[in-house]
Amino acid sequence: MLFRLFIISLLYLPAAAVAAADAGSFAITILPFSAGDATVEAVTSGRLDREFTNFDFKATRERGGSFWLRLEPKAGADAPADVALAVRKGRHFDLRAYDSGTRAGQPLTLAATLPEYRAEQTALYALPAWRPSGDAIYVHVDASGIGAERLDFSLPSLADTIARGRAQTRAVAAAFGALLAMSVTALLICIIMPARIFVWYAMLFSLQALYIVYISGQGFDWPILDVATPLASHAWNVPAALSGAAACLFVRRITDMRRFYPRHYVVFGWLAAAFVVLAFSNFVRGPATNPLITATGNLIFLGAALYTLVIAFFAWLRGSRPAGWFLVAWGLLEVMTIWTAAKSIAGVAESLLFYGLPISMVLAAILVALGVADRLREQRVALSEAERRAQTDPLTGVLNRRSMIERLHAACDRAKARGLPIALLFIDLDHFKAINDTRGHLAGDACLRALIGPIQKELRMSDVIGRYGGEEFVVILSSADARVAQGIAQRIRERVETLEVEGFGDPIRLTCSIGVATSDALGVWGEELVARADAAVYVAKNAGRNQVFVAVPAAA
Repeated sequence: MLFRLFIISLLYLPAAAVAAADAGSFAITILPFSAGDATVEAVTSGRLDREFTNFDFKATRERGGSFWLRLEPKAGADAPADVALAVRKGRHFDLRAYDSGTRAGQPLTLAATLPEYRAEQTALYALPAWRPSGDAIYVHVDASGIGAERLDFSLPSLADTIARGRAQTRAVAAAFGALLAMSVTALLICIIMPARIFVWYAMLFSLQALYIVYISGQGFDWPILDVATPLASHAWNVPAALSGAAACLFVRRITDMRRFYPRHYVVFGWLAAAFVVLAFSNFVRGPATNPLITATGNLIFLGAALYTLVIAFFAWLRGSRPAGWFLVAWGLLEVMTIWTAAKSIAGVAESLLFYGLPISMVLAAILVALGVADRLREQRVALSEAERRAQTDPLTGVLNRRSMIERLHAACDRAKARGLPIALLFIDLDHFKAINDTRGHLAGDACLRALIGPIQKELRMSDVIGRYGGEEFVVILSSADARVAQGIAQRIRERVETLEVEGFGDPIRLTCSIGVATSDALGVWGEELVARADAAVYVAKNAGRNQVFVAVPAAA
């Protein structure tokens, strides 16, 4: 993304570039400046034709002031049926075109003005079909302010040229709307889910939207955006530099640079500051400072682009999927940018500039949005894992005591609201101290882990198990009365009774004692159920262990 801006900056950042006028289909001559005050009637009547001399665009512009041009169509030039005079020019050139011959002095009708790249525009003048094709056209040129130093003349089809202009406008408008919509969406998401990555995403692609709409020339003709017309090249250079700053801050977030590359995190912060300085340096450009600012800007763009590539690549190798999405988007933009730059050098990049770059920007915005979503997914997974670890017992993987009590209160509240019973099983592993003393604590831990499987096989989806402490476990049975709870407890006891834990000498055979307490039989809820079930366990142990005992109401 930064490299794309670098390539474009090579093509467009220099504000003082001068392009010579292109004769195209015409032989162009200029009226000497000594006759610059000649009237329209005197020029277009042909009386001054002998005074017109060879036209040197650069010399004319260096001298300044307004001037008259005579355009004489070249012999043998093919012209379409709906031929028009097309003038590709800088926006600071004010043109008035006049016919000659029988229509001498008649102004040509301005049929359309089409925005072009680099604050240029194409003025289309309709030519009557019945006029002699060899008649000269006189053009009065007046320049005010600065802009693209270009003045090209051609004789294209009026309908085809207008259709091309409309298609270009639609392409840029669609890209601008898509980029702006995605940026606004990111900001709206940020309101609900505060995260700076959304802010940098919105800034990056809203600036990209401004960049493409001004570099294409479209923004200068749109309501509200046309306020930037006096800025000329600054209208796209400044957003380009600021988007470089936003890109640096965005890359820091999507690659989790602060965590994995803290030193590079600081460097990218300084790079962002450099881009901001570069953006505002556009307003102090002058003949002396322009080369230095341009060279510095290109160096910053290139260095930041290569640096970003390396960091994002290593982040992807580290396993960062968001960085991978960013690299795909980055690669798409760079391929399109390099292709466009090569075509620009050859002078045939118009279609790529109006279609290729806008489409690649939108696709990059979509891919980067997927990377942001992946980044949030990773954070959610990490948070869920942290919450799970905070809620579970590390040895057995079931709920710890605090989380189990919270679940119990929530289950009791639901049962009360629905008028349903709830049951509690208090499970105590028999002879656990003896196992630890004779086989070791590792054997005891293995027995605790082995106990979980048989218990869970008898539970329903809505039931919950947690470790209460030591060798004690609590099971919450939703919507279960005393009869159902006793049946589940008996099946658990029978499963545990068949367990054998190996790997610590002779196989260790396990049994457990289970106390059962139910809300329908006892009329109690919450931790009082735990206390009654715990008391029932002691009765089961005193009865010889490997027993199930159901707590009964105390005698009145």
